[in-house]
Amino acid sequence: MAHEISLSQREEELLHNLEDQEHRKHIPESEEVHANEEELIADLEGQRSFDKTNWEFWLIGVVAFLWSAYQLYVAVVPTNGAFVRSVHLTFALILCFMMYPMYKSRILKYKIPWHAFAFAIIGAVGSLYVYYDYTGLSMRAGAYLGRDVVIGLVTMVILLEAARRALGMALSIIAICFLIYDYFGQYMPDLIAHKGASLTKLSAQMYLTTEGIFGVPLGVSAGFVFLFVLFGALLERAGAGDYFINMAYAALGKYRGGPAKASVAASGLTGIISGSSIANTVTTGTFTIPLMKRLGFPAHKAAAVEVAASTNGQLMPPIMGAAAFIIAEFLGLAYTDVVMAAFIPAFVSYFALFYIVHLESLKLGLEGEDPSKLARVWDIFKQGIHYIIPIFFLIYTLIVLKESAQSAALSAIQFMMLIMVTQKPIGAILRKEKLTKRILLEGFEDIAIGMVNGAKNMVPIAIATGVAGMVVGSVTLTGIGQVLIEVIEELSGGYILAILLFTGIISLILGMGLPTTANYIIMASLTAPIIISLAGDSGFLIPTIAAHLFVFYFGILADDTPPVGIAAYAAAGIAKSDPIKTGIQGFAYDIRTAILPFAFFFNNKLLLIDGVDANEPDNPALWQWITNPAEIALIFGMAVIGMFAFSSATQSYFMIRTTIVERLAFFAIVPFMLVPNIAQEWLNLPHEYVSYIIGIGIYLAIYLSQKARMKNLSLA
Repeated sequence: MAHEISLSQREEELLHNLEDQEHRKHIPESEEVHANEEELIADLEGQRSFDKTNWEFWLIGVVAFLWSAYQLYVAVVPTNGAFVRSVHLTFALILCFMMYPMYKSRILKYKIPWHAFAFAIIGAVGSLYVYYDYTGLSMRAGAYLGRDVVIGLVTMVILLEAARRALGMALSIIAICFLIYDYFGQYMPDLIAHKGASLTKLSAQMYLTTEGIFGVPLGVSAGFVFLFVLFGALLERAGAGDYFINMAYAALGKYRGGPAKASVAASGLTGIISGSSIANTVTTGTFTIPLMKRLGFPAHKAAAVEVAASTNGQLMPPIMGAAAFIIAEFLGLAYTDVVMAAFIPAFVSYFALFYIVHLESLKLGLEGEDPSKLARVWDIFKQGIHYIIPIFFLIYTLIVLKESAQSAALSAIQFMMLIMVTQKPIGAILRKEKLTKRILLEGFEDIAIGMVNGAKNMVPIAIATGVAGMVVGSVTLTGIGQVLIEVIEELSGGYILAILLFTGIISLILGMGLPTTANYIIMASLTAPIIISLAGDSGFLIPTIAAHLFVFYFGILADDTPPVGIAAYAAAGIAKSDPIKTGIQGFAYDIRTAILPFAFFFNNKLLLIDGVDANEPDNPALWQWITNPAEIALIFGMAVIGMFAFSSATQSYFMIRTTIVERLAFFAIVPFMLVPNIAQEWLNLPHEYVSYIIGIGIYLAIYLSQKARMKNLSLA
């Protein structure tokens, strides 16, 4: 996201307070720690912050709670989708103007100014108008009243201002550029010129139909994303975030570079329930970064490890930064198919980062924590096993019972609420403590706070999907997609690799100023169809999900790409390191993630897809999915080895520092393991498995070479 990128004095104080928490065998769950983290996240995201004595604090809480309650209601009671989108955006706009100031300030405590309420009211009226006059708008489609057009144009302006406040300038500027292109199309250069759209047509396309603001992205936000984000907020409020961190540290702290490895594991686990790289960085980083520094990691590398782990949390199913649901809706796929396709790349990426941390620890000569200072893994595990059960319940209902994403999320939320209400009374009974009124009611309080936090977390996502819908509507209105196909084909010379590089760079640049979800929606609308079309012209039959995941991955990489990467600034503030240096190092760690999209584009087996129909490559019903467990394990294992080789090549280290020849050999292993189909074709191999054997053989040769060098060094 585009935000102010220097830490305020207040943010420094919050970071200092969080660092000073005693690092014992595990972090105690306390209101003070949670409050500090929440204030820091709010500061980094540019939100207003209030003391609990302020009436504004309670007003925002009530509105947020009502939003969550409404979303739960419509998940149970079938409601017109247009009505749900309208109310969803209404709550998002009201909260946005109350939570985010017009201009960023260094003062922590705010009052909500009168003009914020004015914007909120106008935005609410505009977004509710399609609800209020739904029948009338349907009856006069194509012959709208002047009132309809004016309200539509005003609502568009209000939404753009909300996006500027919550997400920075980038998304609003991109949307405005598309609107200008829509209106002044006849004055554009011949290559991209069109007949232009009147204000009436613009308002109709972007506001009065489901082609723009109230289109698919906002519908997915209202229908699926909210429930999963709410589930994550409830899980976090119940204590799962601390539990994952504690368990990762207890399990991995004793190994070489233990705190860094715990950071990777904890960020992967919290990524399951969090769609925010900033929240992930702050939640785990305030604990792991100081520990990494204490064991000998340089400050910028400690912060970079956390940044790389936290941003990659958005790759992790089931939430995937909210993109999984939008990908499914765009492609007409079952949500579980998206999760299945994303599984191997996400986990391979995390395994590779874990290995990179190990290599860094070897290079720095670091050891692990004293095991006597660590809690026993079993003790931690059994204390919070009830946090794992809802996650497995969610996965079970999705994959085994094959319930819809909405139904599965609702069931998981209900299960989570039951746990929150009962966990403390049951704990008190097991400890033979007296059941007080406070213990009995605390679970209900946690549910209320979790519902408030879930709604607050949804504000940027809902606003982003609304504005991104305007871009999608513009592409539909002008047909610019076909023009872009011609432009990119000309620039790339028709070479598919050049097309992919060009698309990846654009996604990175856009992603520096956009949230991941909005970046994905825009790139999926503009460039994913181009990739699919030009790939087909080049003789590559690929499933559409490969192109969509390609742009999604590069959008995520932008979260730690200098000079914007806000996650890098958050981690640098905790580590007291240079943010640019941290961002560069974090991107160096994440470069392994950048080759995965190229790998699964050319080798669809990494997405567990064995082939597509030559006549209908974009028809998911005709894709051949890999379901053999042995084959899945083989593909996963070989991909991990390939990424380990790439990591050793980029880090110039294996058991000891690599020679130039060894480093080149590591690079040579990568295509044999990640794209064996390409290696088979180029080298005329009898089977893809031969490619795996060659890669493993090179790996073994490097191992023997390094063993011999280590022996010679020890004798010397």
